[in-house]
Amino acid sequence: MQENYNGRPLPPGGRPIEYVAGRLQVPEHPIIPFIEGDGTGRDIWRAAQRVFDAAVEKAYGGKRKVEWFEILAGEKAFRETQNWLPEDSVNACRDLRVSIKGPLTTPVGGGIRSLNVTLRQTLDLYTCIRPVKYYQGVPSPVRSPEKLDVVIFRENTEDVYAGIEFKEGTAEAAKFISFLNDEMLAGGKKKIRTDSGIGVKPISIFGTKRLVRAAIRYAIDSRRKSVTLMHKGNIQKFTEGAFREWGYEVAIEEFRDQIVTERESWILGNVEKDPKISVEDNAAAIEPGLEFANDAYRQKIYAEVKQVLETIGASHGHGKWKQMVVINDRIADSIFQQVIIRPEDYSVLACPNLNGDYISDAAAAQVGGLGIAPGANIGDGYAVFEATHGTAPKYADKDVINPGSVMLSGAMMFDYLGWPEVARMVEQSMAMTIQQKYVTYDFARQMEGATQVKTSEFATRMIANMDYAC
Repeated sequence: MQENYNGRPLPPGGRPIEYVAGRLQVPEHPIIPFIEGDGTGRDIWRAAQRVFDAAVEKAYGGKRKVEWFEILAGEKAFRETQNWLPEDSVNACRDLRVSIKGPLTTPVGGGIRSLNVTLRQTLDLYTCIRPVKYYQGVPSPVRSPEKLDVVIFRENTEDVYAGIEFKEGTAEAAKFISFLNDEMLAGGKKKIRTDSGIGVKPISIFGTKRLVRAAIRYAIDSRRKSVTLMHKGNIQKFTEGAFREWGYEVAIEEFRDQIVTERESWILGNVEKDPKISVEDNAAAIEPGLEFANDAYRQKIYAEVKQVLETIGASHGHGKWKQMVVINDRIADSIFQQVIIRPEDYSVLACPNLNGDYISDAAAAQVGGLGIAPGANIGDGYAVFEATHGTAPKYADKDVINPGSVMLSGAMMFDYLGWPEVARMVEQSMAMTIQQKYVTYDFARQMEGATQVKTSEFATRMIANMDYAC
């Protein structure tokens, strides 16, 4: 570990977080790097840090304290070092393990890949976690936003975000297209137009299983009712369809005593309703239209019913499965409708990268938008927590922006550190402040009788409300 990063010495009163035998070792005074962010990031970070420090002080009476350590990225880094993302900043995130950041600018016309992409690759932050739930009083475009309470696990390293692309008109694109057309697709009707840009969509067994494994562990530990695999496997059979298959595999192979698949629950439930039900009738109940299928398919479903009853009938039957985490799957386009009309049916979503990107923002819109949407990029022993919105440069340094996203990301961070008392205090004081209609302009303009306040004033009221939180 370095003694300083970007010429800035580590806080003398703090100690680094360590990772031993698969568990974080968090000292009483951990050093946590932060990037304040560009644009409005400066305002929201100042407000958030005050709230975090007050919550830690109130929760632990001075026995614990975060030693914040600023690292450079984005516009501030470029002004000071002529580098949008200094290597020392990446090193600090790696060496100190847990960090938090505000929004950052992506330079116009190129320059660097985003900080998130670089850190995901360097630290292998393979899980993007986005909890989405409603805080009473927040303006919402839907009738019953309180019904949505879902945690999205987005695979963070594969899919089209792997960045394997070839621009139309380049020699690389022409070579790739020629290989596909002349060798892989030779003799068939499918051909790729020669004026195409090309992107590659890798989805692996390894990447899928570790993502779904993390989602299931979270569901079990948090007593969540289900994990839904979100995919477009009806069209992309060997990538997103495989994501679905591998997701079920890891669930059954590694969590058999704690999970039940949706189809298994149907089979077991049919027996509970009618203990004398035949295999054939049970199969017909779980597979509508089975009587019109060919014999080979019918025999396959009969075998599935027999296999479930023989293998888990005793361990999961007689209602035991109702206390277990249900593993199911849904087609991606269907999920966008389902989270609106039946949000209470979903608890944890496990998604390939692109699906997770889309659904997390769409779900956040139902409960108030990205202004209060937290997020975390987590790997094995490393984590970067972040505001999920943009920099909004026209509002920079005006002390008007909602700081909720980075504050709730901080609450996630304190949960990750094993300081849940702080996390709950931040969440509950924010909820109380919103209920008091003491809010920034984005909420005030949509709330009748609201008091519009500055970013800093919102933080001050949150701190005051901590006396009543928890």
